[in-house]
Amino acid sequence: MITILSNSELAATINHKGAELISLKRTDSDKEYIWEGNPDYWGKHSPILFPIIGTLKNNSYTYNNNIYELSRHGFARDMAFDLVSRTKNEVIFSVSSNKMTKEKYPFEFELLISYTIHNSELTISYQVINKDSDVIPFSIGGHPAFALPKKFEEYTLKFEIDENLISYQLENDLLSEKTKSIGLIKNSLPLTYSLFENDALIFKELKSKQIQIIESDIPILNFKFKDFPNFGIWTKVNAPFICLEPWVGYSDVLNTTGNILEKEGIQILEPNSSKEFNFTIQIL
Repeated sequence: MITILSNSELAATINHKGAELISLKRTDSDKEYIWEGNPDYWGKHSPILFPIIGTLKNNSYTYNNNIYELSRHGFARDMAFDLVSRTKNEVIFSVSSNKMTKEKYPFEFELLISYTIHNSELTISYQVINKDSDVIPFSIGGHPAFALPKKFEEYTLKFEIDENLISYQLENDLLSEKTKSIGLIKNSLPLTYSLFENDALIFKELKSKQIQIIESDIPILNFKFKDFPNFGIWTKVNAPFICLEPWVGYSDVLNTTGNILEKEGIQILEPNSSKEFNFTIQIL
């Protein structure tokens, strides 16, 4: 099933599987801003990453002396969400822990995903609710892929702040201590596929909380992510899209203990409490 949310400026289409944004267009144009999901490159559009981001060492972790297996980016992106609320400008989806999730992640939780449109902006909100009697460790993040129909090198990412970017290098899909310094040119990063020859650019922290996509010197999209301390930028070489990924957490580091409560970047949520994180896509 899909749900379409629209106003006079935007139309957003959400797949109930994974509560995944699969299309974002201006209502007066056929221009598509979300990647089409061609499996020849990458068969997704904007998956939700929960309850982990990236890869665990040996695809497993320990909790209370038990070992649990959990695959890359977690299971939320593959689950069927329920549509629990709909108004003219907002839809809210929900998924909760069940027998399948508890085999991989032994916690009682509810995850709410909301999409809200206002003028030319789409705000996506993640709310994690602890329904367990103990703390819940989790990471959560977005993975939206934006379509780049022109030549890749015609695009630039303009950061809010002119900063020196420090990207942590992956080794066997885990974060190493090796870093790569990426200098901006007047706040801007011209896109080339060579940036991604060793997979994603991974930033444990950014000063910028907004990135703009520039197409042939014309700004086309603002991406705002004030609630997210970590960030990834990714594409596949020769693929016509760019992923801007706001994260709370990241892959295991090489020297991880494997104890999920000690995982670097993990969030710890107390019983009977919740945390909410928002990011916004503004079409220019």
